[in-house]
Amino acid sequence: MNWNQIQGDWKQFRGKVQEKWGKLTDDEVTTIAGQREQLIGYLQERYGYEQEQAEKELNDFTQTLKSHAAKAEKRLRLRVTHRITSS
Repeated sequence: MNWNQIQGDWKQFRGKVQEKWGKLTDDEVTTIAGQREQLIGYLQERYGYEQEQAEKELNDFTQTLKSHAAKAEKRLRLRVTHRITSS
């Protein structure tokens, strides 16, 4: 999963962002609207992160989302395969 995917599906991911960084307000998350640099700025402001730390946090978050998406895709594939072989 890359940032373009997150930006394109911001409405889907905004809840995960708020879950991860609870100090961000609804208005801030709405304003961010999937813009990576803006999120980094808010992380620096709300959490006192230096730019490098904010970027690391965001990269780690993106990797976690990627891992969860891959696991979900694998589970879906297994279900479909099971249904096909059970028919």
